[in-house]
Amino acid sequence: MRFEIVRLSDTDGSTPEPLIADADTVRAMVEDAAATGERIYIRPHEQAS
Repeated sequence: MRFEIVRLSDTDGSTPEPLIADADTVRAMVEDAAATGERIYIRPHEQAS
């Protein structure tokens, strides 16, 4: 399964391009975000048919 990850900016509310990643990458990003206080939004990635 693939996921869409968006980093949320605390300063201006902007969101850069989302990253499409596998579960292992998501797990690493969540651990990094938890350690640094970064806010991220994760949702399942739906591929276009």
